[in-house]
Amino acid sequence: MKITDRSERDKFYNQALDNTETYWKNILEDYSWIKKPNRIKSGGFHEVDMKWFEDGILNITENVLDRHLNTDAENKIAIHFEPNDPKKNSIKITYKELHQKVCQAAELLSHKGIQKGDVVCLYMSMIPELLISVLACARIGAIHSVVFGGFSAKALSERINDCKAKMVITNDSGFRGDKEVPIKSTVDEALKTSDHQVQVMVWKHSGQKTSINSKTDFWANEELNPKTNHFQATPMNAEDPLFILYTSGSTGKPKGLLHTTAGYMIWASETFKNVFQIHSPNDVYWCTADIGWITGHSYITYAPLIQGVTQVMFEGIPTWPDAGRFWQVIEKFKVTHFYTAPTAIRALQAFDLSFVKKSNLSSLKVLGSVGEPINEDAWAWYKKEIGNDKCPIVDTWWQTETGGIMISNMAGVTLESPCMATLPLPGVDAILVDEKSNLLAGPNEGHLCMRNPWPGMARSIYGDHERFIKTYFTTHKGFYFTGDGAKRNEHGEYRIIGRVDDVVNVSGHRIGTAEVEDIIDECEDIVEAAVIGASHPIKGQCLVAFVIATATSKKNKDDLLKTINQDLTHEMGAIAKLDRIYLVPGLPKTRSGKIMRRILRKIADGEKDFGDISTLLNPEVVEQILKQV
Repeated sequence: MKITDRSERDKFYNQALDNTETYWKNILEDYSWIKKPNRIKSGGFHEVDMKWFEDGILNITENVLDRHLNTDAENKIAIHFEPNDPKKNSIKITYKELHQKVCQAAELLSHKGIQKGDVVCLYMSMIPELLISVLACARIGAIHSVVFGGFSAKALSERINDCKAKMVITNDSGFRGDKEVPIKSTVDEALKTSDHQVQVMVWKHSGQKTSINSKTDFWANEELNPKTNHFQATPMNAEDPLFILYTSGSTGKPKGLLHTTAGYMIWASETFKNVFQIHSPNDVYWCTADIGWITGHSYITYAPLIQGVTQVMFEGIPTWPDAGRFWQVIEKFKVTHFYTAPTAIRALQAFDLSFVKKSNLSSLKVLGSVGEPINEDAWAWYKKEIGNDKCPIVDTWWQTETGGIMISNMAGVTLESPCMATLPLPGVDAILVDEKSNLLAGPNEGHLCMRNPWPGMARSIYGDHERFIKTYFTTHKGFYFTGDGAKRNEHGEYRIIGRVDDVVNVSGHRIGTAEVEDIIDECEDIVEAAVIGASHPIKGQCLVAFVIATATSKKNKDDLLKTINQDLTHEMGAIAKLDRIYLVPGLPKTRSGKIMRRILRKIADGEKDFGDISTLLNPEVVEQILKQV
């Protein structure tokens, strides 16, 4: 059901809340089913047993691939693969070719004994074979669990053991900028501490010499049957597991979020269609995420292909061989819809504008932001310099747990607003509550919760349903608690102000760290900042900032503190002043670009136990920060 104007958005939003069964029953008609469901939803948040379309039978890959065969889309390009090295040729894969490749891989997995319900772990570079392998798992009913190909062997081992994977799919090695990244050797290291026997399927990518264990390992490329054109998809119940995806927990122990088949498929597809508004068959979409994250699952692997869209896959990094690489790729493929993270935007904003100006970005129609709230300065730069002030920016809020976008403007349909996610999408019953779970009406600020289930939500934490209940459904009983604080204005639009534990209570005043960071980021001497609440004997908490200064800044720590506090007092009032500031060489981040503020809070409070930091993008930065404190 495609929404094309604001009145339709309001109509369908109200229908999804007031007449849920009818709304979703109509949407079912747009998808391929082996057996169409009669039962739309059951269960809820009180019993934490949510089901959608539970008597339906389907296979998600028939919606991703088979539905396009024998149509105009069959010979349409599904994937433009842009390798890390710009001197190498890009690769085009049509929908017909992708279907054949997935069927060949599915046949091979089946021959190796992988069956419906088995868990297959994937640890790979961002290459087409990763997407093909994920879809091959789904084709035969195996549960895929993708681990980002930059995680440590220890982190990978923990995930393999937790989900009891029967097979790991990997590639020899990959590339990130001017570095070759070990992939297969990391798998070998991880399996030294595996508590069960695991097969290893290896794709050739770099061509580098690779260790192969003749008892457990095999080359995918050598064992595929090139004559296979079709492999029958396994019928799946709507509530059968589709994938496990691990996300960091507040304790440092990863959570394996479990998503099921039909509800996830429909949610990812519908949100993609309505948020990005891709209308022309010539449009080209590019999401810069890695498939190792939920964004790469929902908005690379599944939704764009279900909608028959041409998209770009990219192996490299935005700053190699120079800071113009993103913009060169956009020009090369005439990208129309571009979806990236604020971290990448801020990083590229710091470079000379000439890197942008060298490329023709006139093909762009829609820009997107994902991963964290985008600060106003980065939003304005993105809008003006990349979108030429003509492209709407969809500022999407969602989580691994939600399966797809929950709150966002729709490109060209609903109004955008800097730093605001704006309106909930149809099917999202978003509410604000106070700390005692009382509903907050009208313009207000509180904990962001969901009052009712939606199809794409995770059903559990794999192997630990009690942890699922405790994490998401005990703080505010009867509601799903997102963990985020938010503000809602008089128009019902939401601004995400950060994790609730990133909302600092200074002498009884609640201050969102995201707002403080926005102001600090405006300072010409600052590259990036992270603000946390540290313990204070009188105020309860005080504001502390960890900042990365520009290379050209002449100010010392005291001068910066004075300048920033003047700005904060001007913008937010004296209560928002920083008590302390630390000049640091970097900030601890997850590989999706999120700052691990729990580590910074512990540093500020003098604690030494940071939990497992091996899965950070830059674990070494923790020791570097400690030397500055």
